Amino acid sequence: MTIAWIALACCAATTTVPCYGQTATGIPHLQKQGTATQLIVDGKPFLALTGELGNNTATSLENMQPIWPRLVAGNMNCVLAAISWAQMEPAEGKYEFALTDGLIQEAQRNNLKLVFLWFGSWKNGLSSYAPTWVKRDYKRFPRIRIRGGKSIELLSTFGDASRDADARAFQALMRHIKEVDGQRHTVVMIQVENEVGVLRDSRDRSEAASRAFAGPVPKELMDYLQQHEDTLAPELKEVWTSNGSKTSGTWEEVFGPGKPDSVDMPIQTNSPPLSQEEYQSGWRKLHWPADEFFMAWNYAKYVNKVVEQGKAGYNIPMYVNGWLQQPNMAWPGTYPSGGPLPQVHDIWRAGAPAVDVLAPDLYLQYFDEVAQRFTRNGNPFFVPETSANAANAFLAVGKYNAIGFSPFGIERSVGPDNELAAAYHVLSEMAPVILAQQGRDTIATVLMNQGDAPKSVKLGDYTLSLTYIGRGRVPIAPEPAAPAGRQQAPPPQAQAGGRGGQAAQGPAQANAILVSSGPDEFFMCAGSGGLRVAFTPGLPGPATVGLGDVQEGRFVDGKWVVVRQLGGDDTGQGEILTLRANTAMRVTVYRYE
Repeated sequence: MTIAWIALACCAATTTVPCYGQTATGIPHLQKQGTATQLIVDGKPFLALTGELGNNTATSLENMQPIWPRLVAGNMNCVLAAISWAQMEPAEGKYEFALTDGLIQEAQRNNLKLVFLWFGSWKNGLSSYAPTWVKRDYKRFPRIRIRGGKSIELLSTFGDASRDADARAFQALMRHIKEVDGQRHTVVMIQVENEVGVLRDSRDRSEAASRAFAGPVPKELMDYLQQHEDTLAPELKEVWTSNGSKTSGTWEEVFGPGKPDSVDMPIQTNSPPLSQEEYQSGWRKLHWPADEFFMAWNYAKYVNKVVEQGKAGYNIPMYVNGWLQQPNMAWPGTYPSGGPLPQVHDIWRAGAPAVDVLAPDLYLQYFDEVAQRFTRNGNPFFVPETSANAANAFLAVGKYNAIGFSPFGIERSVGPDNELAAAYHVLSEMAPVILAQQGRDTIATVLMNQGDAPKSVKLGDYTLSLTYIGRGRVPIAPEPAAPAGRQQAPPPQAQAGGRGGQAAQGPAQANAILVSSGPDEFFMCAGSGGLRVAFTPGLPGPATVGLGDVQEGRFVDGKWVVVRQLGGDDTGQGEILTLRANTAMRVTVYRYE
């Protein structure tokens, strides 16, 4: 690919991802490019280098005033901010949009995009952001009940009035956003609810829920599973086949027994009740899947109604996010049972076709493993909550074609002098060529620890051999704590993607995104460390590879601008290519004998 074509590629029309309804030209929407799904804003792919504000940070414009310039200084181009149902509809049918309008105006003033988080019926599995008038009327808006018949502050999916009230409010919000921002496109995506699912038990045990659980699995779901049998998530398929691949029956007949009444649900599955071996492996297994599958179906159907109503008001991309199963939270109910986790993605697709993306809140050190599970069957990858790990930002964007990457509590760590800001700076400089190649075999990502053996990557007509040579560090800002009420498994110090990925916590690392943009042309950028790159030709011809143009630079309005032309000592007299930390480069090569 020539440099001139990069800008055109970023604007090229591609196959539209199947989604709910049609989008007008220019309105934010999703499009497919190869195996990637990209967010298109004003006709161009948009890479969201963003962060999520604390739950209540954006509840006043005054509180946000000192934060906006810090977000810009941290090289962000977008921010995730919550909209509370309780704050927006303090009395039934009385909507207040002054805060929403102010956030949009301030984002525009600071040249930032917005992703709004709709804290409606559920936040962190519970219902603390529902309006007081909803909470008080527990007969009209019923709660779930857990073991022993206890009611907790968690709206039941079997409350049609709750669903309809949520959907009406959300539709009013989306209509208003279209009215005030339908031309500017400041708001580019919406998160609907937050980390839905049943906590403190594996399923809702209210009278209505128990009747449904004892009844047949809906034909709509059984038909979907049969039609998609060859591509079902392996976790779901194993449960179904091990119980005889039945095409009808009750939830327990089709998917096996639910949680016994004799089992007390702990807050966490620390050992005990799990053995040490179970603690290490139990979070990768399903426990009482009939309960989790049942709740996944009912949450999906409820959320789908809310999303449909919202898209009828303004049809922009909408996603749901999941609190992950993990070592400390291996049983459904210790993590929200029924949320959009990989083992129930097929159930969510069947029940909530209006939802565009199923997204992980990914604080675990197993970043690579979780990303692989979330991108199965073409699910677009967006990380709405995570730790401020710059290496994982590179991995998400370069390897998993991420729409965006968003550390939580960003206002507590954002600044111009930390690794995330440096990573966002270089990713923004490389965004045009990255977005032009996402979803194709012309882009690769490398993550190396100090002491690793050299790694080889085949790109274009060459094999690139990469050797770790050192870490160029920038100061690291303190990282915010995980959201309240949640403890994450402590990360192995050698793993990338732990509770913040701070350099001092583990071995020095180097990470890079590499792009083959033409027969003998490469673009590459490095994050926190340095790499030496050697080229081996893959086609017949001269075996020796020489360095042609070696340039440090950036893209400006889709065009490559050279900052430094390198030669001499900086390229080992034309024989050694060094990719330095926090640097974007264009390199051409040639062959000779």
